[in-house]
Amino acid sequence: MSLLEVKNLQTSFFTDAGEVKAVNGISFNLERGKVLGIVGESGSGKSVTAYSIMQILASTGKIVGGSIKLDGEELVGAGEKTMRKVRGNKISIIFQDPMTSLNPTHTIGHQIMEAIVLHTDRNKKEAYNRAVEMLRLVNINEPEKRMKQYPHELSGGMRQRVVIAMALACEPDILIADEPTTALDVTIQAQILDLMTSLQKELGMAIIMITHDLGVVAQLCDEVIVMYAGSICEQGSADEIFYNPRHEYTKGLMNSIPTTNTFGQKLRPITGTPIDLLNMPEGCPFAPRCDAAMKICIKSRAEHMLINEDHMAACWMNVKKGIEEGTIEISEKNNEEEEN
Repeated sequence: MSLLEVKNLQTSFFTDAGEVKAVNGISFNLERGKVLGIVGESGSGKSVTAYSIMQILASTGKIVGGSIKLDGEELVGAGEKTMRKVRGNKISIIFQDPMTSLNPTHTIGHQIMEAIVLHTDRNKKEAYNRAVEMLRLVNINEPEKRMKQYPHELSGGMRQRVVIAMALACEPDILIADEPTTALDVTIQAQILDLMTSLQKELGMAIIMITHDLGVVAQLCDEVIVMYAGSICEQGSADEIFYNPRHEYTKGLMNSIPTTNTFGQKLRPITGTPIDLLNMPEGCPFAPRCDAAMKICIKSRAEHMLINEDHMAACWMNVKKGIEEGTIEISEKNNEEEEN
């Protein structure tokens, strides 16, 4: 049994303008000790997926369908009392900007100790020792001194290390990292990623890495989910996604990455703008921005097609390629759609 099982998750935000389907029927499993990357541009539903798992959505947000099981226990519909036992204790989250995660009016030590006392049976003295131990674990020098300092007295990189220490203090089974390096400079980014890699191996926890940076994914992740407009358009092992992308959106992301081979050349951005989630099209949501779009892409969405045992994608180009090569069997319904 997988540590985390998400099936057909649907999360919407109910606004004055209408229902925004931020997450629209996504499914995935997370195994113990594995690192899952969720990538996509802003508005694709990455963070909402994480907040749905943690059930820390804004007041207008609601899980309207699907299942989230942690160690076989259903979390959708679970009360706040149950979720308080889950948050921090079994699943922890690192947010994008550490300054929004830390309270500027309390010392670093107070905030870490508060999390430990709340989620464990340790007393204050034991919580203090554990907090110092965690600061040392994330390579913060003079941890006893840092315990007495306030967030504004630390650098951005040190604040992010404090947030990581706080998230790991209760030894969670799953760590959700929501773009944890975006607000940091490149040098500090590399240090934080190296730290997370070493801690993941040392502690054996599973990680969900949410990012738009494919370089981060290549460095850390075992499996990758590519999201667009609230849906999964491609999913597979990191090697498959990077070396054999089979959705046009994924290919667009790959082509927009600067490499040593493209030095001095113009980048190839994905044209157009993200889809309006209030007015979702019948067909593939990426079709209006896709250079390879066919008529069928406008009319209907392709179902997820198994490329191999480690890879699947929802793109009509795979159907077209399979028909031309005679390698993919499709139903009569799909044949009719393809002809139309």
